[in-house]
Amino acid sequence: MCARLFLSVTPEEVADLLDVELADLPPLTPRYNIAPGQDILVARTAPSGARSTALLRWGLVPRFAKDPAIGHRLINARSETAARRAAFRDALRFRRCVVPATGFYEWRKIGRVSQPYAVRPASAGIGIAGLWEEWEGGGRRLQTCTLLTTEANARMAAVHDRMPVLLDRAQRDEWLDPERPLEAVNALMRPYPADGLTIEPVSTRVNRADFDDPSCLEPIAPSEMAPEQGRLF
Repeated sequence: MCARLFLSVTPEEVADLLDVELADLPPLTPRYNIAPGQDILVARTAPSGARSTALLRWGLVPRFAKDPAIGHRLINARSETAARRAAFRDALRFRRCVVPATGFYEWRKIGRVSQPYAVRPASAGIGIAGLWEEWEGGGRRLQTCTLLTTEANARMAAVHDRMPVLLDRAQRDEWLDPERPLEAVNALMRPYPADGLTIEPVSTRVNRADFDDPSCLEPIAPSEMAPEQGRLF
């Protein structure tokens, strides 16, 4: 599962990460604790073939949904089953997107104790494979998205058994290519190399979505962790 992100770089760096013009980005500020239900930046391919960006609500609402509240349960899509699930299969074919991030948070749970960890790629940023949809009902129109997950790599498995599908620059281009065969798209949904990630414990301050400042990313010493958590690496 992936339920928190951070995007703590400048708009110029985001534009480079997504390979778009700076002027094509919506107004952005650094985010240190992005949570489901909030708007997140995505890149997608416009009908013209050009790459565009938008802010979409995190939590996919399928077109057939009667109640948009279902989006709270669809913040992630399992890559192994997305092509078969009614909520995701059309979006996987026709409405793929990339969510830029400088990293994500995951919680390691032992007994009743959950310790948050910040997970970063070795590069300055990464793209997360996503899907988007447009829903209409009751005079409302919503554009929403979900993040694809896959099994954890060997390093990530020490924290959690799932991780988001992370795409490097070349893979992002492939993911956003509307002409890419579904078989080739499926091949992109695999664990990111274990040696390409850094994982470090951070304060439980990040547990609350209303905290969104640099302190969310400050590493904590092993002595500040619950004894049962211990040192991972």
